[in-house]
Amino acid sequence: MDIASFRALLTPEGQDVLEEAAAADLGEGALLGTASRLRGRHDPALVAAALTQARFRERALAKFGRDARRMYFTQAGLEQSTRASVAAHRTRRFAGRSGTTLELGCGIGADLIARARAGLAGDGVEIDPLTAEVARANVAAFGLEDVASVRVGDATEERTDGYAAVFADPGRRTARGRVFDPRSYEPPLDTVLEMAGRVPAACVKVAPGIPHEAVPEGAEAEWVSVGGDVKEAALWMGDLAGDVGRRATLLPNDTSSGALEEGHTLTPGGVGDPDVRPWGRYLYEPDGAVIRAHLVAEVADLVGGGLADPRIAYVTSDVLRPTPFAAAYEIEDVLPFSVKRLRAELRRREVGVLTVKKRGSAVDVDRLRRDLGFGGRRKPEGGALTVVVTRVGDAPVALLTRPDAAPGR
Repeated sequence: MDIASFRALLTPEGQDVLEEAAAADLGEGALLGTASRLRGRHDPALVAAALTQARFRERALAKFGRDARRMYFTQAGLEQSTRASVAAHRTRRFAGRSGTTLELGCGIGADLIARARAGLAGDGVEIDPLTAEVARANVAAFGLEDVASVRVGDATEERTDGYAAVFADPGRRTARGRVFDPRSYEPPLDTVLEMAGRVPAACVKVAPGIPHEAVPEGAEAEWVSVGGDVKEAALWMGDLAGDVGRRATLLPNDTSSGALEEGHTLTPGGVGDPDVRPWGRYLYEPDGAVIRAHLVAEVADLVGGGLADPRIAYVTSDVLRPTPFAAAYEIEDVLPFSVKRLRAELRRREVGVLTVKKRGSAVDVDRLRRDLGFGGRRKPEGGALTVVVTRVGDAPVALLTRPDAAPGR
């Protein structure tokens, strides 16, 4: 899709075609027929753009909920955009600040729009002309032109004079895939941090795998998970940085209602290293954001637990203390890892539904499921069991567990 095709979508005729496309069957089996019918009444290029946009909107529902129905996307913009719940969470930290925020690399405008809907003025800069055009259309779709603007430009050439804050989202993907080295961001992270340091407050979006040593002095690093999956990380600087150094934030996954909950946040508590102990009655699996933020010790303290192995982020305890920061499993048995022995034990227990988890193990989960006789469809009868493959020291073990019914999430 080029700029001309996208602009055609914004005309009255384009909106009519887009509405028709959205109401049609967009499944793979019906797409050709849908396109053929629409081309019989409309310009083929306009139909192609409308169908592409309608399918983007369907995919975007998971990130943006019902707002996706009136938003516009590019392929890369949809993949790299901030989901609504994360943007709303970040906006709460910007709330109450006066002045305008300069957003470097605004993409399709998800963060810019979230702040603008809260009444926070912002100027977005995007180097790709089509993406900038899409961001402007999204600002207009929410009636926010008086609060937010978008212009085409190179983030590294922007002047920060007069801005109260900077929000930056450097590119972390190339034609070859994801970029993990912060020096290979576009622009490089060092360049973005230098620009962010010129204003009183800043937030820089980074990859969740950013090494702790890459976090600049005085900044606060935050890892965010949504529905249990780590999605993003951000560096908070200046007036927006807390004094905790790092935090893990857990947000719910449901965007269907439009009400974006605040979730839960865990910060360092000065608890020291957890003790090492034998397996207790319960296994706690800390959320990925907790692990990334190096806050497993805080979870162990919350549940009165310790670690079976000091190098593996599984917490064990004899008490059940529901917490949003870890999923709890009741341990029924601990066995030396052996496929043959596991298979026999699962048969003896008449297990019908098997979940396999691992940490600190090189086991291929899919292959193990097949080797245990669970490679096909669900068995018609039998109970559910979760097998956790891990190790204590150099000894591989398999824990037979059942999820706790009240994880506290």
